[in-house]
Amino acid sequence: MVLFVVGMFFAAFGAAYVASEEVRYLSRAVVEEIKILEGRRPIAELVADSATPAELRRSLALVLAARDYAARLGLEAKDTYTSYSDVGRDTLLLVLSAAPKNCVCPYTWKYPIVGRIPYKGFFDPGMARRAAAKLERRGYDVYLRPAGAFSTLGWLEDPLLSTALDRDPVELVSTVFHEIAHNTLFVKHAVPFNESFAQMVGYRAAEAFFRDRGDTAAARRAAWRWEDEIVLADYYTRLAQRLRGAYARAPEPPGLDSARAEVGRWARAELAGPVAARLRTIRIGPLAERPVNNARVVAATIYRERLELFERWYRAHGADVRRSVAALERLVDGVPGDSVYPALERALAALARDPAAGSPAPAIDTTSAP
Repeated sequence: MVLFVVGMFFAAFGAAYVASEEVRYLSRAVVEEIKILEGRRPIAELVADSATPAELRRSLALVLAARDYAARLGLEAKDTYTSYSDVGRDTLLLVLSAAPKNCVCPYTWKYPIVGRIPYKGFFDPGMARRAAAKLERRGYDVYLRPAGAFSTLGWLEDPLLSTALDRDPVELVSTVFHEIAHNTLFVKHAVPFNESFAQMVGYRAAEAFFRDRGDTAAARRAAWRWEDEIVLADYYTRLAQRLRGAYARAPEPPGLDSARAEVGRWARAELAGPVAARLRTIRIGPLAERPVNNARVVAATIYRERLELFERWYRAHGADVRRSVAALERLVDGVPGDSVYPALERALAALARDPAAGSPAPAIDTTSAP
């Protein structure tokens, strides 16, 4: 995830630039970022320190190894994850997404440098809930979710946060590559493209990392996790299409309410049935009878927009992370945010006409269970 510590960049604009609530938001962001940075300790020192708990040492050593491997893949690690900071709580921040009740389209927040962003991160849970309630009163669907990691795109020395360690080794390593991918390639006004690209890099790089270490089970799990993300991307695409069709037919209550309920029933059945049957690393538990929420759909698709295009690009470049990332950097250099997906589609079509321009992907064995 990309979190923009906007207070760092807005301070010079003064309070006249924003309303008082936004001033409080920016002030809290600055304070929290300062606390995170002041609490840093070099990871190399913690790994070498015998007083560091054994489990933490193993996780931090894995992070350093992944950082080193990122350089081999041509990713710009910069100073990301050279230090560690314990934030002293389970949840780092809450991320707010919102969308109109009759449209699968995100509410956006606009910031200098990075452009429009379809989510907003809050270090203060109370402030997050108040912002969500305010949008809800205006008629929006809202969704608040926790986040344990973020990137400042290399503007600051992003430390590894304690909240990112509550995951298995595959997820930890993929998070390292995901956040470093944001340093490597970022297109303004194209958050879904950036996040979906980082998803591909995160899991495919983790797969290569563990394979080169001789850990075939972890490599296979990383590959399966990425394939599961593609399955979920297809599900959310179809769900969004059904919702758009329903909203076109019944954009206002009471027809809107019944249309949302009907799509919700389809969504639960699809997720619990065909989708769950295809997933290998994600378990779909009992589904609550909750109504359709466009903000949830938007939040889910931000990280899963057209993932099959990134997989096709990866395979067209020999299933090689380094080559596929470098080629994608060249492809989107100078391309406006609303044109990056069309540019990728055209490039893939050209590769399909001239396979020699890319490289065939090697076969990947996914027949054995981890």
